[in-house]
Amino acid sequence: MTLHIGIDLGTSGIKAVLIEDLIRVIAVASEPVAVSRPKVGYSEQQGDLWVSTVLTCLDRLAAMAPQQMAAVRGIGLSGQMLAALILDRQLRPLRPAMLWNDQRALVECAELLAKVPDIGRRTNGTPDPGITAPKLMWLRKHEPELMDRARMLMLTKDYVRLALTGEVATEPSDAGGTQLFDVARGRWAPDLCAAAGWDPAHLPPVVDSWAEAGRLKPDLCARWGMKGPVSVAAGAGDNMGSTLGAGGARPGDAVLTIGTSGVACIVDAAFHPGPERAILTSAHVAPDVFLSMGVVMSATASLDWVGQLCGCQVPDLDAEATAFIAAEGPATAPVFLPSLTGIRTPLNRPGMTGRMSGLHPGVTPAMLAYATMEGVAFQFADCIAAQQEVGARPDHFTVVGGGTRSPLWLMLLATALDRSISLIDGADLAGPRGAARLAATAAGAPLSVLREPVAVTCVIPPDPTLSGAMALRREAMQALVAG
Repeated sequence: MTLHIGIDLGTSGIKAVLIEDLIRVIAVASEPVAVSRPKVGYSEQQGDLWVSTVLTCLDRLAAMAPQQMAAVRGIGLSGQMLAALILDRQLRPLRPAMLWNDQRALVECAELLAKVPDIGRRTNGTPDPGITAPKLMWLRKHEPELMDRARMLMLTKDYVRLALTGEVATEPSDAGGTQLFDVARGRWAPDLCAAAGWDPAHLPPVVDSWAEAGRLKPDLCARWGMKGPVSVAAGAGDNMGSTLGAGGARPGDAVLTIGTSGVACIVDAAFHPGPERAILTSAHVAPDVFLSMGVVMSATASLDWVGQLCGCQVPDLDAEATAFIAAEGPATAPVFLPSLTGIRTPLNRPGMTGRMSGLHPGVTPAMLAYATMEGVAFQFADCIAAQQEVGARPDHFTVVGGGTRSPLWLMLLATALDRSISLIDGADLAGPRGAARLAATAAGAPLSVLREPVAVTCVIPPDPTLSGAMALRREAMQALVAG
């Protein structure tokens, strides 16, 4: 029996999972984390909030399963990508982290592209305000005194690992999201750092995602009753961790995450950049493969917004939308382009706002919920079409994330793609499971554990009774994009 912990640091919450033999879940602890939006387009979190929330989750695991916690041999982390957390000489945060959905660095994106016209062919994609390098440029302009004190750039899960181990490190999957990292060569690029105005000496060393990047501090081992030593893996960006935890480690594996944002991840044997289609391409967390990522900026966040607008809980909206579509079909529902925080793939229009057509006095919250789920499904289909254009070749599809709790959403996604999609056991735990696999390799397990299959619980086919109507509605949504 082997025991490991996988920790997933999401935008809205953190989850820690104690897993036996990389299969059986012993205990789960989760806590919400708040996002600060001090101005329109701003999105920030305190780095120390990530740490305190992780410690709380691990405290709870220790209380729930003290005997198993004592035998833990590895901890792995996956975390929200693209954040910019700036540390001083003492490795303390100088300000809150700017998150992946922060939109303030629009001007800096154009400036960076002008300085490095081929940046999309070398890094993870076209400059976007959510990516780290434009944020650094914005900070240099607007907070120069703070940037004069900057001595380290930290990404989300790397800052938590620093607190757990005292070691500074990152790994290729997360580093690939900074646009300071040459993805194909697997190293920091001095010229990209110069373009962004960042000193390469203020970047962490890069190790393999599956490698040990430190050991849990003795006082923390004592706090949770662990015998030790406990290896802490370098870890993964959240999309890579979820893809790995869903069994996506071989070329052709495609994992769709319906989370706060939506991501279509396709495992690729080669580096196929697609900057002209706003595709992100990074190293994966299994050996010798890359990950092509199409991004839907607002997925479950769009449905949350509808719930807030209507004063309804999301599960109630889902049930009402399911009843609506079964009784009436989609014809009377509005068509919604749910680009509440812009469009990344395939258009790279970060300033785009949501648009809706077909409103009438009979529109209900159920119709709005249906239109939202359908619109997100169409955006996933647009992402995958763009990824195929640049050379990614998905063979089969697995879906994970909070949106998997909705059978209606899964059916709409399968119909929009015209492909069957698989739901796996523990789909909502894919991120922590992937992190736990990396924890196992860091603690000495063979790399083959990274490619072990994950059990499929059901397969959702396209709905032929809806495909015709949805094809027409997709055309209507494309008109909203063009309008």
